[in-house]
Amino acid sequence: MIRVLVVDDQTLVRQGIRSLLDLTDDIQVVGEADDGMAALAAVGEHAPDVVLLDLRMPRHDGIWTLDALRERASGAPPVLVLTTFDNDTLVLDAIRAGACGYLLKDVTLERLTRAIRTIAAGGTLISPSITDRLLRAVHRRGGPAGEDLPPVQRLTERELEVLRLVAEGYSNREIAQALFLAEGTVKNHVSTVLLKLGARDRTNAVLRALHENVLD
Repeated sequence: MIRVLVVDDQTLVRQGIRSLLDLTDDIQVVGEADDGMAALAAVGEHAPDVVLLDLRMPRHDGIWTLDALRERASGAPPVLVLTTFDNDTLVLDAIRAGACGYLLKDVTLERLTRAIRTIAAGGTLISPSITDRLLRAVHRRGGPAGEDLPPVQRLTERELEVLRLVAEGYSNREIAQALFLAEGTVKNHVSTVLLKLGARDRTNAVLRALHENVLD
């Protein structure tokens, strides 16, 4: 059972997400929060496997929440941002703060549950419908994190195969199955890809690769 915490300042949205996820057999909403401070308390209380996070909230917003989770002494759960996507810069800031995935709030239940499973399994996911806007924002800011980055090193064919599957939201286990590799081998390839792209995590690696046309 995948345990989910829903963080959104709108009660109706939280209740709607809970009602939808109650229709699944392997996903359970274990708590709700209406801002970042409440989210931190709920993470400590419920130990969720995935946090569904809105970016725009009063008081302590989504970026504040991501930063606070990243600074926790113990490991923080992966975060899937669920947004209306009305601000490119805000979503890029979420990337820098460590979010593992991004979906629009008009997503279907099937897409949402698949994303939750992907994030829970250690994968990353960026909705194709927002990738173009993200890339335009990346180009405006000069890089995935809006900062100077080292030159990209050439990837091998195998590393490119792994990176393409990472970009599609596959977890290490799913990549291993798709490429007939050991999961440990995939982990090594992912680490090498991050190093060659100068990326801190899988999401940044995908955006850097798209920005540098590595996946063309």
